[in-house]
Amino acid sequence: MLKELFSELRKSSVSVLPIYALVIVLYFCGAISLSGYEIFSFSIATIFIILGISLFNYGAEHAMTPIGKSIGKGLTRQGKTWVLFLVVFIFGLAITVAEPDLSVLALQTSSVLNSLFLIIAVGVSVGFFLLLAVLKLIRKRSLIKILSVAYMFAFGLVALIAYQGKENMVALCFDSGGVTTGPMTVPFIMALGAGIASVVAQKSERDASFGFIALASIGPVIIVLVLTLFSNNKIDYSLADYSLSDNFFSSYGHYLLEKLKDVGLNVGVLYVCYLIIELAFLHSGKDKILRMTGGLLFAFFGLVIFLAAVDCTYIGVGFKLGKNLGNLSPAIIIIIAFAIGALTVLAEPAIKILITQVEELTNGLIKRKNMLIALAIGVGVAISLAMIRIIFKFSLLYIVLPGYLLCFILSFFVPKIYVAIAFDSGGVASGPLTSSFILPIALGLCTALNGVDQILNFGFGIVSLVALSPLLSIEILGVISLFNNKRRAKKEIKRVLKEDDNIIISFGE
Repeated sequence: MLKELFSELRKSSVSVLPIYALVIVLYFCGAISLSGYEIFSFSIATIFIILGISLFNYGAEHAMTPIGKSIGKGLTRQGKTWVLFLVVFIFGLAITVAEPDLSVLALQTSSVLNSLFLIIAVGVSVGFFLLLAVLKLIRKRSLIKILSVAYMFAFGLVALIAYQGKENMVALCFDSGGVTTGPMTVPFIMALGAGIASVVAQKSERDASFGFIALASIGPVIIVLVLTLFSNNKIDYSLADYSLSDNFFSSYGHYLLEKLKDVGLNVGVLYVCYLIIELAFLHSGKDKILRMTGGLLFAFFGLVIFLAAVDCTYIGVGFKLGKNLGNLSPAIIIIIAFAIGALTVLAEPAIKILITQVEELTNGLIKRKNMLIALAIGVGVAISLAMIRIIFKFSLLYIVLPGYLLCFILSFFVPKIYVAIAFDSGGVASGPLTSSFILPIALGLCTALNGVDQILNFGFGIVSLVALSPLLSIEILGVISLFNNKRRAKKEIKRVLKEDDNIIISFGE
């Protein structure tokens, strides 16, 4: 166990330290002004983030992923379809309601929508769309067709909202898709799909288990658009206090207690549901339950340590970085934004889970390294586009509409496995570090350049762009693989043609 934990610690350090180094370099270059205390707080928070990600990854690998697979495989193999549907819906609803990031979204829109009603509505939408994912898998329906209908419906709602004059809410609605697929839910949902697919899908259907995250992400977007459409109120946004506390350890202790409660609710829901299913249907044995319990505890404490450090320091530093970027030229802002986006995706807790499962489920067809590079470039471009939008003040729809249109066009040409993985990657890439570090950067830059009253119009939307970018980058990876396969096939044909005719004839005999 210690060997595995040290390995995770090393990997997490490699992922997080580049972000820390970039901020320090910007500080010494004069691009960001931080006090000595703020540098100290940022440094200590980075250590906690590395520790938290290490514990979380270890716990996810030894608990959440096995739990998801055993539930999906066990209930499907026993033929208890109605139980599987009920479990999937309850898990989708309960875990989403307990997701801390969703509470933040509810507070942002509380002047328009009742917070409790919004949370329950989003939870129901996730549960429903996860049911749709299970039906898609069992009935062997096309993921891209279901997503096409869902996104066409979503953009139809956008048109109606724009007609009502509420276009400033569109960015926040699309951001809602990213906040509901948190680090606790992503590994479980992905593993659940893999478990069901291992029973109902053939080995040749390598894309069968993917699509759960994609459908769980579009559900909240649609429901928030619907609620916005029927709301008669106008949102009145007020900027939160992003200043850093004067006492890091006191502040960190406060956030630690807060996250113990929030994450504890999330993990508790997952664990209780697992125990009920295990004891009522799976009967795997006491040893397995104890192993799962231990793994969940590692994931729980890791996520608490990680989120407390992010909320304590990274949010404040991110906002201050964004405000300072307003003093630089647009070209420098865009370059820095690309670097921040590319490095941040490496530190997202659920990214490692995603790329590991993709490599395993595709039997090495899609390499972890290639996928990580594609995701880093995609998110880097997304953050750059978000900053360009803030600088030049144009609608999010000018990026989102052609972006999704291109995604669906590419989906008809690239292998299905790339399409399924691409849409899942969007929900995974927009994790807690994105919403708690990159979003404050965007809000800070928007405040500096356009004022607080323009944040709803141009500050939000960055999470939705981060969710969109992996779709394009992974599908482009699929296009590259097609060209590589064709090139290899041509080389093989030329090699065969160069063979001696006698050898070919003798081979045919």
